[in-house]
Amino acid sequence: MARELTEQLFTEALAGGTAEGFFKLISYYQTQSEPAYCGLATLAIVLNALAIDPGRTWKGPWRWFDDSMLDCCEPLEKIKTQGITFGKVACLAVCNGAQVETFRADQSCLEDFRKHVISCTSSDDCHLIVSYHRAAFKQTGTGHFSPIGGYHAGKDMVLILDVARFKYPPHWVPLPLLWEGMNTIDKATGHHRGFMVISKLQKATSILYTMSCRHEGWNIVAKYLTEDIPHMFCSGNLKDVNDVLCMVFKSAPPDLREFIKWIAEVRRPDDGSTILSEEEKGRLTLKEEVLKQLRETELFKQVTRFLAIGSSLCNNVAPLDYKERLADIAANVCCQGAELLTGRSSNKLCCKETNVKLIKDDSKDPITMVSGTVITDGTEQTVDMLIPSSQTEPGCLCDFEKNDCCGIHPSIGDGLTALLFALPQDTWLSLKEEKLRGQMKGLTSVDSLPTLLQEEVLHLQRQLHFLKADLNVSSST
Repeated sequence: MARELTEQLFTEALAGGTAEGFFKLISYYQTQSEPAYCGLATLAIVLNALAIDPGRTWKGPWRWFDDSMLDCCEPLEKIKTQGITFGKVACLAVCNGAQVETFRADQSCLEDFRKHVISCTSSDDCHLIVSYHRAAFKQTGTGHFSPIGGYHAGKDMVLILDVARFKYPPHWVPLPLLWEGMNTIDKATGHHRGFMVISKLQKATSILYTMSCRHEGWNIVAKYLTEDIPHMFCSGNLKDVNDVLCMVFKSAPPDLREFIKWIAEVRRPDDGSTILSEEEKGRLTLKEEVLKQLRETELFKQVTRFLAIGSSLCNNVAPLDYKERLADIAANVCCQGAELLTGRSSNKLCCKETNVKLIKDDSKDPITMVSGTVITDGTEQTVDMLIPSSQTEPGCLCDFEKNDCCGIHPSIGDGLTALLFALPQDTWLSLKEEKLRGQMKGLTSVDSLPTLLQEEVLHLQRQLHFLKADLNVSSST
């Protein structure tokens, strides 16, 4: 399309009020740093345009989204070779503080798509990401992600801000033709492509927990949680809550514990100081409050009781040790820090000299900090991780000399409780006993939870919702 016509279309769209978000998007417009990073680059542009705080620095003191930081749902090295799916991009957006509405082409229609395009291009409070096949435009390549920068009502055309700028500059395409490109099936998932509307979440996103897809068996666990458990309830003769927990954990895939993760507060000790900023203290306080609220629920009491006693009554149940050694926690969070700093998960990453410190602060309780040296590609870097804690039982103390911790810091019992809260409510409808069905619905009800914990659980439910859509995934753009 001739440059003069492109400029004319943009000028007319701007005058018509359907290029309102263009200038914010173009301010953060970037070229994808890898051939398969189109989804990551697109999302980074949109998150920055919405002024969402990444909660960590990019380089130096700058808080900024870069495609290399978007790895909470999939290891970057895997995305680099295989790309990323529609559902995983949505999950990444949720992980990073965005409100997401997804629309696959087979669940929407051309007119609905046009309405959303007009709505988003008439405001700078939301942006639209499209997933389409390039063949519709006779372009080279296959599946692709890019943001929409404007809409021309008279010509019924949209402005695609193509993130593969080494191939194509921003260009206008007929909206029906773009719909045609979206109304195609991603062979990797068997699902249609589509579009998603991204806006800023007006409340706290994940504070303490997240669902992790960084291990190979994540899709098996997701299927187990959303499909297999209800089917097992249909055939089981369960009498009480312990029977339910026994069945859920007895048949669980080995990677269940890897699916739900708590997030350490990672910091770079640039000057060797252990003094915490007010921001770090604030985030750690929120994490500890979530942990405290979780442990005050009746569901947590049921889970810990089961882990302590009930699991011995289940045949063939591998022990799920609630009492985790602090040394193991330290090693785990050091690995978290290594992956966060390097942007990848690899056997080549190594943590050494992991030490646990107690920092005396203005608050009455000391702060637990794990310090470790991360080695990657022969380069060493020191990293500190702040570990939230919640003393729920006066007699349950950590013995630092023996590296043993009983329930003060996040443990398997907390994670499994959060995971049960995140299950869809219709999971329990398959239970045969009406009384038990009511008990489980009551124990896992989100409505009665304190606000902070409720938002945490709703975040996990949104993650699971988007991951469920990609269950038969073998990631591909």
